[in-house]
Amino acid sequence: MTTRLTVAQALVRFLAAQYTERDGVRQRLISATWGIFGHGNVAGLGQALVEYADDMPYHQGRNEQSMVHAAVGYARQSNRLSTHAVTTSIGPGATNLVTGAALATINHLPVLLLPGDTFATRPADPVLQQLEVPYAGDVSVNDTLRPVSKYFDRVTRPEALIAAALQAMRVLTDPVETGAVTLALPQDVQAEAYDWPDEFFAERTWVVRRPGADPTELAEAVGSIRAAKRPLLIAGGGVHHSRAEEALAEFAEATGIPVASTQAGKGSLRHDHPQDVGGIGHTGTATADELARLADLVIGVGTRYTDFTTASGTLFEKPDVRFLNLNIASYDGHKLGGLPLVADARSGLTELTEALQLHGHRVADSYVREYVEDKERWEQRVDACYEADEPDVRPSQPQVLGALDAIVDETDVIINAAGSLPGDLHKLWRARSRDQYHLEYGYSCMGYEIPAAIGVKMAAPDRPVWALVGDGTYLMMPTEIVTAVQEGIAIKILLVQNHGYASIGGLSETVGGERFGTAYRYTAEDGTYTGAPLPVDLAANAASLGMRVLRAKTVRDLRAALAEARDADTPTCVYVETQTADTVSGAPPAQAWWDVPVAETATRASAVKARELYERHVSTRRRHL
Repeated sequence: MTTRLTVAQALVRFLAAQYTERDGVRQRLISATWGIFGHGNVAGLGQALVEYADDMPYHQGRNEQSMVHAAVGYARQSNRLSTHAVTTSIGPGATNLVTGAALATINHLPVLLLPGDTFATRPADPVLQQLEVPYAGDVSVNDTLRPVSKYFDRVTRPEALIAAALQAMRVLTDPVETGAVTLALPQDVQAEAYDWPDEFFAERTWVVRRPGADPTELAEAVGSIRAAKRPLLIAGGGVHHSRAEEALAEFAEATGIPVASTQAGKGSLRHDHPQDVGGIGHTGTATADELARLADLVIGVGTRYTDFTTASGTLFEKPDVRFLNLNIASYDGHKLGGLPLVADARSGLTELTEALQLHGHRVADSYVREYVEDKERWEQRVDACYEADEPDVRPSQPQVLGALDAIVDETDVIINAAGSLPGDLHKLWRARSRDQYHLEYGYSCMGYEIPAAIGVKMAAPDRPVWALVGDGTYLMMPTEIVTAVQEGIAIKILLVQNHGYASIGGLSETVGGERFGTAYRYTAEDGTYTGAPLPVDLAANAASLGMRVLRAKTVRDLRAALAEARDADTPTCVYVETQTADTVSGAPPAQAWWDVPVAETATRASAVKARELYERHVSTRRRHL
């Protein structure tokens, strides 16, 4: 039996019938589609979404990149088991997807991209918005999505959709390969009819695997842990993707091994768990970084070991330090010359715990006392950063976080991605639940926070969802406020005004760049941006887009505004200007190095001094082989 439909109609019907299942829980794989329509998709996917509106919910966006961010936020909150599709026209609509696609792929988060494409039949050449490539007639701007997609196909014939759609679902649901998946759809093919086999529209359930460890690798892993005197576990984003938090807690409690976390892994243990020692690396805590320097075994669970995590290869100082890498991806399992344990994080941790319990293995009590006492000292530093002795003055950035910390509970979700906030949050934030801390730091994309908050709120409608943004990030992509207002999605925005790119300004100063081009100020007579702060009113801007705005001038105002915003059932923004524009945050300084190359030759004193410090740090870098 067959059914005659257009390619776009067939695709929408197919997507509506796809499900995932893990641990006996089944749910829609593609639960909705975002779209902005133009001549490249309006008569194809646009018409199909009208035709099958009951089967496929539609959401209207304002920017193609931000639609991807919303879908990614939804996917992360849904544990990668459900996501959204995003459709655009050809031309700039399609190329606007590239940044969002890169973010999804780098963070291993599934999203389905459906950009329109130029005519497959080429009746007019060039068509509006077509990129002409003299040496290749089959290239379009959509090819920019190839390097940032985990799977890419251009559907130039109706029947080709069957194989392409099935491959797309395979990649979206593969815990190793998942990321952005792109099906480029020529605008004429979208509207072309074909007799589709009815089996194509049957419900399909894609089982998300939990592979266990190879017995030989498991035995070697157990042996390495038993031989270690000062082991340290680093929890990465894979712990959350696998829902391995309980298994991690059982492992840590049984062995006494301390647990540090990457930006993606923070919250794997609650902040008050005895084995939690906070963030690791350049933005980490002094507790975790000192443990890393003295560790003889580093157990990475679901981490990619980015340069922030490893302090650009300078953090793990012990000459005989070794690495054990539990990761579902073999590629990551072999990093840093480590012993691989290729398995699902939950499965692998459970197997390790059971094997170690057979031997009664646990680290020395003296080691536990050491890191517990050190953690207590760090928590005192956090308290000092959060404390505001004078509630009627403008807050510092850590005091802003302290005010938020005082009113949230385990149901709140905080979202951030770029600027000075990620460093402060990684050091200071006290995560109360497995998914409270939502930091996109794989791509650290300015503009992610507000659309991602919309996606998270869609996935968790009963939870307070906060987008934490600085003024630089806000100005990148505030437009989805309109979407939140239009659809009644009650996100909360905490908008921090510090008059420029404060994070990069601080970095610039440390590498001899003298904060050049990082402040939002009038141009001075010498051509530099060192005049008065710009008279920009971002609170008024947010209000003009339809959002309710609460202005806070002091710490006392901020506390009241945050409490009011948390109780609000409409999109609400809290706007606050921080204490100084010339400092990054006032939080404890970096506890580990980060390699940002400094000019090798310069005449300015700041750059010469920075280069001397850089060379000292570089000399400590090592390759773990």
